[in-house]
Amino acid sequence: MENVKQKPNKGKKANIRMIVGMGLLTAIVVVLQILASNIRLGMFTITLCLAPIAVGAALYGWLAGVWLGFAFGMVVMFTDTAFFMAINPFGTIVTVMLKGMLAGLAAGLLFKPLSKKSDTLAAVVCGIVVPLVNKLVFLLGCSVFFLDTIRGWSVDNGYGNVVTYMLFGMTGLNFPVELGVNLILSTAIVRIVQVGRKQLA
Repeated sequence: MENVKQKPNKGKKANIRMIVGMGLLTAIVVVLQILASNIRLGMFTITLCLAPIAVGAALYGWLAGVWLGFAFGMVVMFTDTAFFMAINPFGTIVTVMLKGMLAGLAAGLLFKPLSKKSDTLAAVVCGIVVPLVNKLVFLLGCSVFFLDTIRGWSVDNGYGNVVTYMLFGMTGLNFPVELGVNLILSTAIVRIVQVGRKQLA
């Protein structure tokens, strides 16, 4: 009977740890993205909060990744979308929110099955996939909602075609930096996830 009584308490403690952990990760995402809004490479600011999104998705599952991606998107909405909002508010909201949420979803769906083979492998793959999904969804949104504007930018900047401009002119500097930061942090992500699992066990 004593063991039976202890199980709900363990479950409550795990839930409390998860809530605290998600609150902390959400705060980290918000703070990092606010700081990143002051760091501009080329046309756009860089994204520094993809690593905590990957950590949250790895520890708590894909719903946590989606939530953290949502928090990231909300910060971007209030710090770095004024120009796009003036052109197409709906397209801006869809693009900005989806890119973070889908990046978090990808991390959550990939980490668990890959971690069965190796936590390091899972962290490295997520370190590549999260910024890649974030950037691809951004470019897709630009293609769907802002193509005429971006075509004009490509001509003004002397690019041969709009695709080349989008890949190298718009995001050519940001993506390698974001990818590099995530890969450098892969070892730290593995350690954080391993400690987090023990706390949740």
